[in-house]
Amino acid sequence: MRDFSGRVAVVTGGASGIGLGTARAFARAGMSVALLDIRSDTLDKAVAEVASLGARAIGIETDVARRDSVEAAAEKIDREFGRIHIVMNNAGVVVRGIPMHETDDETWNWVLGVNLFGAIHGAQVFVPRIRAHGEGGHIVNTASLAGFLVGTRGTGVYTASKFAVVAFSEALAHDVRGFGISVSILAPAAVNSSIYTNSARHRAALGYPNRYAETPPDIAAGMAPDEVGRRVLAAIREERFYIFTHSETRAAVAERHAAIMAGYDAAEKAGPT
Repeated sequence: MRDFSGRVAVVTGGASGIGLGTARAFARAGMSVALLDIRSDTLDKAVAEVASLGARAIGIETDVARRDSVEAAAEKIDREFGRIHIVMNNAGVVVRGIPMHETDDETWNWVLGVNLFGAIHGAQVFVPRIRAHGEGGHIVNTASLAGFLVGTRGTGVYTASKFAVVAFSEALAHDVRGFGISVSILAPAAVNSSIYTNSARHRAALGYPNRYAETPPDIAAGMAPDEVGRRVLAAIREERFYIFTHSETRAAVAERHAAIMAGYDAAEKAGPT
């Protein structure tokens, strides 16, 4: 996956934010791009943006929480482009301000359905297709820095889903290693995207209004999605597993790991097992 010209990429959550920024990066690298998103109202505009860069691009309305919807999208991509080489399981939703012990099952099912099962369904549907053509490929699963750190924003359900995406991706990397397929985890910190407002709008349409619908200031001032896309492209070329976007978060991750190691230190002091 060092030569992207003529390759085909699939990006879920591709109508905005990180998904669209990465789709543009793929297009600039000479790839054909299929943008999958549940929001049909913004999908056409996103496809036009990607196509304006000289790429073949299509948009497919897809609910990644449903495997049959992802399968139907894959069949359309097969007909339009043939072989698929890169898949970015990026679609994500977030809820904010609901304590873990007050989160109902419907909310858990919604967040896990998109964030975790979106990646699971992407692997189930696309890995066999990549494996079948034998040209190799790459899977990128969008987690978050929240997949490595528990923050204080009141997004515990989101954080739990992203920790699960990290574990899923690490296991997937082992399982596909012999098939010429590489895997990466994208773990961005603050990126200028509309995930909060989009999630709240979709949640409200399901009958669950979210009183924390505004975009937090650090997100609004975050990294540009196209810069994230540039870094994703470089990581695929280098077959790099972890893709972090903000080096200033390193100390916080190191602090968490130090706390884990302190637990082992305590176990050693307790005596032999």
